[in-house]
Parts: sequence; C-alpha cells; structure tokens
Amino acid sequence: MSTSLAMRPVRALAVLALAALTMLAALPLTAGTAHGARIKDIASVSGMRRNQLVGYGLVVGLSGTGDQRGSDFTVQSIFNMLDKMGVRVDKATLKPKNVAAVMVTAQMPVSARPGSRLDVTVSSIGDATSLLGGVLLVTPMKGVDGNIYAIAQGSVLVGGVSAQGAGASVSKNITTVGLLPGGANVERAVAFSFNDQADLTLSLRNPDFSTATRVAKRVNETMGAAMATAIDAGTIRLAVPPENQGNLAPLMASIENIEVTPDHRARVVVDEKTGTVVLGQNVQISPVAITHGNLQIQVQESADVSQPLPFSGGQTVVTPQTNIGVTEENRKLKMIEGATLQELVEGLNALGATPRDLISILRTLESSGALAADLEVN
Repeated sequence: MSTSLAMRPVRALAVLALAALTMLAALPLTAGTAHGARIKDIASVSGMRRNQLVGYGLVVGLSGTGDQRGSDFTVQSIFNMLDKMGVRVDKATLKPKNVAAVMVTAQMPVSARPGSRLDVTVSSIGDATSLLGGVLLVTPMKGVDGNIYAIAQGSVLVGGVSAQGAGASVSKNITTVGLLPGGANVERAVAFSFNDQADLTLSLRNPDFSTATRVAKRVNETMGAAMATAIDAGTIRLAVPPENQGNLAPLMASIENIEVTPDHRARVVVDEKTGTVVLGQNVQISPVAITHGNLQIQVQESADVSQPLPFSGGQTVVTPQTNIGVTEENRKLKMIEGATLQELVEGLNALGATPRDLISILRTLESSGALAADLEVN
C-alpha cells in the first residue's frame, strides 16, 4: 500500500503591497472616501464615565450544580449568612451542592441616582457547574473607595445549558456566568455635579492631532464662537459661554451631534489564529517588485515484495520504492508603485493570495521598510 510520508508546501513569497480585508475584495472600493462621524461617537465628555462596582454573594436554588464539598469558602459563607439570621447550624453538616459562591459586577454611570437600576453580571468562583435556575441573594456592591453604591438581588438568567450522564456530557455556551437585567438598585450617587464645571473637556477615543484639530474647528464654526481649543492629540477643551453656565446639558446636546471627519493612523491588524487581516484605507506602500509562487514537494513510498519459488530455499525480500514529485508555479515578477487600497486588492486577487499568504507578505513588507503603516499582529 502506498503511503504519503511528507507533503509540505514551501512558499516562495516576496514583497507585495498593502490593502483592505481580502474578503471584501469583491466590493467596490474608493481609495479617498472619507466618512463623517458625530462627536458623541468619537469622543467622551469629561466626567461622564462609568464606575465599576463589585460584590461577593451567594446564588441559591441550584439543582445539584452548585459548589462541591471542597469549596470551604462557600460553606463558611452559608454558615455566616444563617448565623446572622439567627439559625444555628453545624458547619460540618452543610452541603453546598445547591449553592454557588459568585462575584457580582456592574458598571454604574456617573449620572445614576438612588433608585436607578443597573444590569448585573454574576460569575462563579467555585467549582459550580451551572447557575441555571439560581437566585442571587442580597449582595452589597462596592466601588474602589470601599463605599456601597448598589444592592443586587434577583433571578439569574443563564445563556447556556449543560447536561451529563455516566458516559457522556453536552454543553452549550457558558453556564457558570449569568445576568440579572436591572438586578441592582443604586443606593448612593457618585459625588459629581456635571453643571458645576467651569469648562468641559472632550476626550477622543482614538487620539490623533488631525482629528482633534478638526473637532475644535467644527465646533467653533457651528457654535459661532472660538470656544474649542485642541490641547493635545486626545483632548479638546471647551470654554462654557456665560449664558450656559450652570446649565450645560443643552450646550452638549448641540455639540455632540456635530459631524466631523476623523483621521486615523495607517494600520494593519493581523489575527494569525483565524487568518483575519484588516487593512486601513490610508495605508500606502513604496514601489516594490512582487512575485508569488508555490513550491510543493510530495514524497511517496511503497514496498515491493520479492517472493521466492516454493522449495527454492530463498528468502522473502522487501524492497522500498520512493517516488518524489516537485511542482512549482511559474509566476511573473510584477511592479506595484505606491499602491492604493483598491489597487492592492486587485493585485492580491490577480496573484491568488489567500489570507495566510497575505500575512506572510505583510510581514515581509514591514521588514523591507516598504509598508507605510503600523503592523499589529494578534
């Protein structure tokens, strides 16, 4: 029987030019197209942030999928809870299989006031197998300053399911993390008054000097006053007019809907695990010579058996036979000078490059200095 012992493609890749996502090559692309975005979509306002809350609690009512006997902290938590309720129990007799210890997390916006509701995420920290059907008991949620800002309690919604028997098991999604929509009540507000600010600050999500300057210019043009100043690549300071002092909400409602065309650094992002390549529109390459070809070597071995005639006294001999085949694609060298996004996509398609090939090509481009972009490999 013939067995293939080795088949390895050896890729001869030289330099190529840059582009956009290869899978989008079939779509019409325009190299110089710019799209506007609202200021609210590219920047955040000073002070308008979210605050992380965390707490430790117990999820009860599980159907035997809670923490096992080895989770001593769960047993201790159950004992402490019952003790505070005036129930005396022997810690050694507690079996926490219907109870799971969880960490409870939430994000509270600075605008939240007492009585507001927050979505809550609960995550098992023991060896529970599922939180399905559980109920989170009253859990105080604290900020980084140690103060309690919210109280969480309610039924846990789990987006997964799992089941197992003696010889098999099945699971879908994650069953040890659940959600409580609106499961926390805000009890304390963050000490921050938005209307008391003498001036405002816009913080760009992607700092860029060009974008910051454009934002300041568009705000001044729209508002009819020189109230915006770009401080650095990610910060724009807004001077509050006297008529808006103490009432900043209408002012920000007008500013946040102003459209600006943001600028970006040329960047190429590569995910080697999935073969995904995303290439920015502003990426350019220097004039380069490009070739792309594949060399494939296939080695096959078989065994020929020499059988002697009966009663001849000879021995059976096995003779190995090896067949080696070499296939190489003959592709011509191509010149690409200052390729744009659309030109590069067309060039990659002409060469028949796959996403995996493109990753190697981009690495070679960066090494040669022909790639005018940041190459980020994940």
